Amino acid sequence: MLEAREDDLRLPHRRLKLDTLVRLRWLAIAGQTAALLVVHFGLGYPFPLVLCFGLVAFSAWLNIFLKILWPATRRLSERMAAIQLGYDLIQMGGLLYLTGGLGNPFAFLLLAPVMISATGLSAHKTILLGLLAAGIASVLAVFHMPLPWPQTRDFLLPPMYAFGVWTALVCALAFMGVYAFRVAEEARQLADALAASELVLAREQHLNALDGLAAAAAHELGTPLATIFLTARELKPEFETDDPRGEDVALISSQAERCRDILAKLTSLSNEGDLHIRRMPLSQLIEEVVSPYRDFGTRIEVDLRGEGGEPVGARNPGIIYGLGNLVENAVDFADTTVRVEGRWSGKDVRIVISDDGPGFAPDVLARLGDPYVTARGRLKDARGDDGTRAGGLGLGFFIAKTLLERTGARLYFDNRRPPAHGAVITVAWPRPVMDQEGKMAVENGAAPSASVDTGALT
Repeated sequence: MLEAREDDLRLPHRRLKLDTLVRLRWLAIAGQTAALLVVHFGLGYPFPLVLCFGLVAFSAWLNIFLKILWPATRRLSERMAAIQLGYDLIQMGGLLYLTGGLGNPFAFLLLAPVMISATGLSAHKTILLGLLAAGIASVLAVFHMPLPWPQTRDFLLPPMYAFGVWTALVCALAFMGVYAFRVAEEARQLADALAASELVLAREQHLNALDGLAAAAAHELGTPLATIFLTARELKPEFETDDPRGEDVALISSQAERCRDILAKLTSLSNEGDLHIRRMPLSQLIEEVVSPYRDFGTRIEVDLRGEGGEPVGARNPGIIYGLGNLVENAVDFADTTVRVEGRWSGKDVRIVISDDGPGFAPDVLARLGDPYVTARGRLKDARGDDGTRAGGLGLGFFIAKTLLERTGARLYFDNRRPPAHGAVITVAWPRPVMDQEGKMAVENGAAPSASVDTGALT
């Protein structure tokens, strides 16, 4: 059975979409606004209305700022998602402080951000948010403004009852948080296990196919190579020591012997591991991605340049498929040229795919990454015979984006700056992700340090 490295099978935690948190916050804003209006104008209960609506308005402005700053499809890091959920807890705590503390029937809404964290973030971030919620509840149990009440006398909970409410809230935080996290974690583990199994199976099938090909090549080449070696050995005594033809025959004999050794190694491919198959320089990765699209009538230019040695990473079917899908879409929409640039530095590795087509429509640019987003404008057919839509940027693009993000990549979408036109997609990884074996490549002198241009015209 093929042994798989743990690094190849470990999948990153699912990250929350910015749009998810924004939509939930709008829902909370609508509920808070309705509750404040009903209590103040409908029931006539007094409370600091201006301060309460100030907190609600701040959340609304935060949502607007986030929508302007980032696209809706952006996946938040755990730290950023935890910060936003922490803000929601503090905002809710501020409203509860102004409206009666734990005596307010809506105090249980402190559970909501912790539940969201339990289903989408790691245990560490969930525990921190749970502690923050418990701390807010503790403060509200002691310090708060009076509960809105129609009578002139303030409504105060008995101390023992307030303690009971606090205890119930903290216990609910702990129990429901652990329960939600365990259920979500089991679902994540199952999804990770299925994805890891698919990767292992694909690699094993690939290696089995290569083993069979190597054995067949060794078998077919063995007979003519043996004939060459035998003939060279029989011809060697026919020449004098100082005859230059004898040196040529000796060279043929030595090279034939070397070929026999190479074929012997090929036949033992399955016993020597798959390190040479798993290692893939960045130039080889890009060439494997673009080569299927060189015959589509579009010029594909490849430019590699960076600091130091070329990154040499592990072969990953997800990266190859994801980049191939992006290149295919660029070829579909390009007028004449698609440019693929590989850039690397000490911190990151970037692949930039650009074309000279119409570019992304503004309404599409904000939703790139969602499934079934198919509109980018009219494009030519792969053969250039009509102007009808030929697909692209739909479910396949969504799958490609998901596969690349699963490998640790970040994707950026934009259009080229006027007067140029066309789309630009940047895929960036941290250097260690794409250079797992770069040190070995540098030590062997196999990594180029200068710019390489391998553009091709078809």
